[in-house]
Amino acid sequence: MAGIAIVMFVVVCTVLLLGYPVAFTLAGVALWFALLGIGIGAFESAQLLDIASRVYGTMSNATLMAVPLFVFMGVMLERSRLAEDLLQTMGALFGRLRGGLLASVVVVGALLAASTGIVGATVVAMGLISMPTLLARGVAPPLASGAICAAGTLGQIIPPSIVLVLLGDVLSSAYQQAQLRQGIWSVETVSVGDLFAGALIPGLVLVAVYVVYVLVVSQRAPFVEGETSEREPGPSLWRLGTALLPPVALIVLVLGAILGGYATATEAAGVGAGGAVLLAALRGKLNALELLATAKQTVTVTTMVFMILVGASMFAMVFNAYGGDGLIQGALQGLPGGPIAALVCVMLLMFLLGFVLDFIEIVFVVVPIVAVPLLMMGLDPIWLGVLMAMNLQTSFLTPPFGFALFYLRGVAPPEVATTDIYRGVVPFIGLQVAVLLLVALVPVLATWLPGLLS
Repeated sequence: MAGIAIVMFVVVCTVLLLGYPVAFTLAGVALWFALLGIGIGAFESAQLLDIASRVYGTMSNATLMAVPLFVFMGVMLERSRLAEDLLQTMGALFGRLRGGLLASVVVVGALLAASTGIVGATVVAMGLISMPTLLARGVAPPLASGAICAAGTLGQIIPPSIVLVLLGDVLSSAYQQAQLRQGIWSVETVSVGDLFAGALIPGLVLVAVYVVYVLVVSQRAPFVEGETSEREPGPSLWRLGTALLPPVALIVLVLGAILGGYATATEAAGVGAGGAVLLAALRGKLNALELLATAKQTVTVTTMVFMILVGASMFAMVFNAYGGDGLIQGALQGLPGGPIAALVCVMLLMFLLGFVLDFIEIVFVVVPIVAVPLLMMGLDPIWLGVLMAMNLQTSFLTPPFGFALFYLRGVAPPEVATTDIYRGVVPFIGLQVAVLLLVALVPVLATWLPGLLS
């Protein structure tokens, strides 16, 4: 039956690469292989009844309720022109420094990551606002493109992040399964808040690495900002305060509530959504049309996520029924080199899949399969989750299907070629991998803060 599981995985990967919708592909392949198993006596028809309970469990999952709330928060802040004000203010503050505009793009990307967590909105906003200015200052298109795309993906590692919410839920279930299989009945848990705390320091390290890189590269030809006769005056304290304080206050409120143990991720997401509405109202951007558009976009994104989750749940159920989980566990445990070799193989697999699959597909399809055996080998769940999140972040940048590349291509000026965008992200992918290796070699970067807060 393990052979059927292998064929099933190959079939679903092939169909996904052909471009069929992810959610229906996962559910459809699972259903067809379940019916095939019933026909040959390898699958019990009663097991199909588990599908309804799995769907209900997904819809009633309290942790996943944070997803639509964080999405609503991000969309509302994006539509209130928060990104535009931040970029203009930070550009005026650092624009006089060589490389200052690029550094401001990275810093604003980090602030937007911690307040919205939506890659598409961040990349599009920064592409529209900062790209013309960067090109006018003489910044080479590859460097400008790479900085904008990389800064936009920071929302996947800096909490609160949709990736961390989804990954936290999957790892929580996998950690419990790993302990039960080891005969540990008094199971420990890992929460989304733990993963938020674990990802905070690595995320800030990545921001610092980006800033240092763009400042250093900007000193050398041909990536040097051109001299201009006119310099924008520095922003006033009032302008600086009104642009920075609202998002910073919202970040402190949401993350402080989660990391301080005052609220769960879902409760804090509700506070963040309410705060986003309040900020939009104070900025005069709140009206019936904006609320309707925000709700529509939130429903669209949330529906996509949950449909993929339901399909992945069905796929995992059938795949495991054929012994796929045991097959993966045996393969990883049989590798020479033990847990480290298994971790390296999984990280490499996720990195390669990031070239062709979306992060949601990897989280829901691949992570549940590989996380249980890795956790059974004794790996720390928070450390493992942070490594996976940083690995998944690269999927937004890796050509040819990196979503950040598509977002920027859609708003970039005509003089910026697609090859410029591809060339520009390569160094930043290298920086992401370098920081990923740093966290892998120094686990305390991911485990210190959660341990301090526990």
